[in-house]
Amino acid sequence: MNPSVKIFSGTGSQALAEKIAQRFGAPLGKINVQKFSDGEIQPVFLESIRGDYVFLVQSTFAPTDNLMELLLMIDAAKRASASRIVAVIPYYGFARQDRKDRPRVAIGAKLVATLLESAGADRVITMDLHAAQIQGFFDIPVDHLDSSAIFIPYIEQLKLKNLTFAAPDVGSTNRVREVANYFNAEMVICDKHRKRANEIASMVVIGEVEGKDIVLVDDICDTAGTLTKAAGLLMEKGAKSVRALCTHPILSGNAYQTIENSVLDELVVCDTIPLKGKSDKIKVLSVADLFAIAIKNAHENKSISSLFFHSQLRERERSRGHRS
Repeated sequence: MNPSVKIFSGTGSQALAEKIAQRFGAPLGKINVQKFSDGEIQPVFLESIRGDYVFLVQSTFAPTDNLMELLLMIDAAKRASASRIVAVIPYYGFARQDRKDRPRVAIGAKLVATLLESAGADRVITMDLHAAQIQGFFDIPVDHLDSSAIFIPYIEQLKLKNLTFAAPDVGSTNRVREVANYFNAEMVICDKHRKRANEIASMVVIGEVEGKDIVLVDDICDTAGTLTKAAGLLMEKGAKSVRALCTHPILSGNAYQTIENSVLDELVVCDTIPLKGKSDKIKVLSVADLFAIAIKNAHENKSISSLFFHSQLRERERSRGHRS
């Protein structure tokens, strides 16, 4: 008999955690995150979790309090004798620091992995890591969900006649190529060169876009500079329309204004990070169903591979083979 499931939320992901718990069919667990006057955090579980399968939902976007809060929740659950502790991290912060791209810099993604394991996490469920190889930083199981399971149905219902996918930078090429292959569509690349972080020096388009309905695909939208610059360049090259799909809406600085003033028809994002502002061009799709299924399957020791994009791609290719 499997231990009982209890789902708890950190303060950064309360709205999403409530949706996940509702889809899963269990009430959200009771927890209180106390703060001392100096800002120190102390999570307290308000119900017994002894012997339970505990899922802690918290995206680790800025400020770093969200990460520290999750670590303390994991430690508290371990000391309260939880049977298993799973960190459900819809957005894994510090993922852009996945390598030493210049001397004397930290590898933040690896450090966070070490902290999660040291705190006592037995498993991690996350979505669209900035670099898939970050899974290798862990010595515990990592379930890496793919937002394509959410975006693909959305793209299909748009019924765009001249569909072409675009990578806003070279680093997104593999991600975009897989989605383009799924739709049997063409893809183009917007090759950018940066002066420094969050500042683009130049950008060129590789591929034909004239008369096409372009869909930009990326994992993170921070300042929105890359997406909007790419969209503007694509329209200059003769694209019929440009919209963007982006999993994690960090949207810092003047991002909302930048999006509102851009040529983008829309920016479609997931609710891995709660929006801080509003724009008529931003549409939010929920990841709650996907994470609820992942939690259910993890608890019942069932496969989660059906939630990964490569499984959907194989199924699509199989169905194409049957039709031919």
